[in-house]
Amino acid sequence: MLLELHEPVVALMRQVGRDIVMPRYRNLTADQISEKAANDFVTIADKESEIRLAEGLTAILPDAGVIGEEACAADPTILDRAGEGLNWIIDPIDGTGNFASGNPPFGIMVALADGGATLAGWIFDPLTGRLCHAMLGGGSHVNGEQVQARESDGDLPIAAISTIFMGVEERADMESRSQAIFTLVDIPRCAAEQYPRLVLGQNDVSVFARVLPWDHAAGALFVNEAGGCCQRLDGSPYVVGDLSRGLLGASSPRLWDKAATTLFV
Repeated sequence: MLLELHEPVVALMRQVGRDIVMPRYRNLTADQISEKAANDFVTIADKESEIRLAEGLTAILPDAGVIGEEACAADPTILDRAGEGLNWIIDPIDGTGNFASGNPPFGIMVALADGGATLAGWIFDPLTGRLCHAMLGGGSHVNGEQVQARESDGDLPIAAISTIFMGVEERADMESRSQAIFTLVDIPRCAAEQYPRLVLGQNDVSVFARVLPWDHAAGALFVNEAGGCCQRLDGSPYVVGDLSRGLLGASSPRLWDKAATTLFV
């Protein structure tokens, strides 16, 4: 079933990127951008993208429910069933803050989950055309080529740590623990870019404080299927629908262990 879904899902994501997302890029008016919460933006393109993706994914697999970021913003009870049954999970534009500012990166993310397990995930960059996808037990691919996660070649492992949703003390402690162990770099404020960086040798470690399914279902599967490691902070698997804080991704199991013992023990 998963292999049969791949081509129609990709075609839909490319269509949405071409017809809805890109025409709005650097072409938004002030009244087409709003703030759902502090540093959490939504644009008319997010809303239009999610509607089209939801319609298209339902047509591709009618038996699956739909859990979209903007639908959950309007009705938070939808999120309660994220870990129940077969569901499409949609992030219509990941990195909306970047998109609204007219800057890269941003992307479209789609995952298919059954209960707590992610079966497949797709991450599409409409600016570059890069498509990352993974299927459970089927490996990870970039533009159709299978990839294996690789560590960076710097003197120290490269860590991109998202502190946006951390408290002041938690943020200071994280930065202090990282000194001389990791080279800290800025986050792209876009999971659709951060997860590929872990696989493609650009970053070695990423820490995410807030864990919402549309941000992480596709990306965590992509890293794990590529041979990297993305787990909860206690080493348990990432489960769709578990909204407890904290997720740690790394380009290898070795570096996951190093990060876990350095940053959280």
